[in-house]
Amino acid sequence: MASGEVQGHVDGMLLAVLSGGPLHGYAVTEELRRRSGGEFDLAEGTIYPALHRLESSGLLASSWEVVDGRRRRVYALSSSGRRAVVDRRASWRAFRCAVDAVFGSEALEAG
Repeated sequence: MASGEVQGHVDGMLLAVLSGGPLHGYAVTEELRRRSGGEFDLAEGTIYPALHRLESSGLLASSWEVVDGRRRRVYALSSSGRRAVVDRRASWRAFRCAVDAVFGSEALEAG
C-alpha cells in the first residue's frame, strides 16, 4: 500500500493498536504489521515520531522497563487516549462508508 494512503491515519492506527494494552515501540510496529496482514510495514522514522507526538498531546503515557537487560520505553493509552480511540473509530467508519459509496459498483458503472 502506498505510504501516502496511510498518511493521516497513522495516529489513529497506533492508538487502536495500543488499545489492546501497553507495548514498546518495536512491538507496536510488529502489531500494526500483523493486524494489517503485512500491508502496514512502517519505518521507525514514522512510528517513533508519531508515538512521541501522541504522548506530547496527552493521548499516551510512557514509562521505561528493563527486559533482558535492555531498557525499553513502553507506551500506554491515557484516559484521553482511550476516548480518542472511540472517537477515531467512529470517524473512520463514517469516512469508510463515504469512500465505499463513492467507489461502489454503481458509481463505477456510471462512469
